[in-house]
Amino acid sequence: MKRFFCAFAFLGLLTAGPAQAQRLGYIDTEFIMSKMPEYAQAQTELNKLSDTWQKEIEAQQKDIDKMYRTYQAEEVVLTEPMKKKRQDEMLKKEQELKAYRTKQFGYEGQIFKKRQELNKPVQDKIFEAVEKVVKAKKLDIVLDKASDLTMIYTNPTFDYTEYVLEELGLASPDRNQPGPKGPVRTVTPPKTPAANAATKATTDSQFESDSGPPEAPAGTKTRTGTKP
Repeated sequence: MKRFFCAFAFLGLLTAGPAQAQRLGYIDTEFIMSKMPEYAQAQTELNKLSDTWQKEIEAQQKDIDKMYRTYQAEEVVLTEPMKKKRQDEMLKKEQELKAYRTKQFGYEGQIFKKRQELNKPVQDKIFEAVEKVVKAKKLDIVLDKASDLTMIYTNPTFDYTEYVLEELGLASPDRNQPGPKGPVRTVTPPKTPAANAATKATTDSQFESDSGPPEAPAGTKTRTGTKP
């Protein structure tokens, strides 16, 4: 998959006109495939095959281990020809197991071929969607962020992954949409020291007018209106 889109990207680099400014974009094929039900179904089938073959390998390995234990237990009573025969049998079993493991899980083995077979329809759908986005957005080059091509920095402005998902009918409703507007909140500005002092003075005068003059301490004589 990675090689496929790398080749697609470099093909665009070669065919784009050098005389004019080139419009560049990128996509994330791994993210796109993770959203596709066909890809999930293919992975499930691959996992089942892998588990089946792995169990067969483990069963063969158990048989070989059993042969070794039996040989070690009986080695002292075996003649040299019998030892040689047992050793050849165990060696043959080990070679058969190694060949089977390579056939199923080795380079270009059965699991590799089956993965290509199951993923090809997914790749074809993504490629068709990318072609539509390229034509609609008038792009010259499309890179794959998930490929072996190192992308040190990517500007989200040039990310066309969501547009490809839209072509596949898998776009998220909250992507490529303006953010929701929240309620407008007003904040009361803080009072200045002068305003606080004026407020305090007003409060004190109101307190005095409501409560009257302060009472004299107990035992203190108050003067009357007569002259001394």
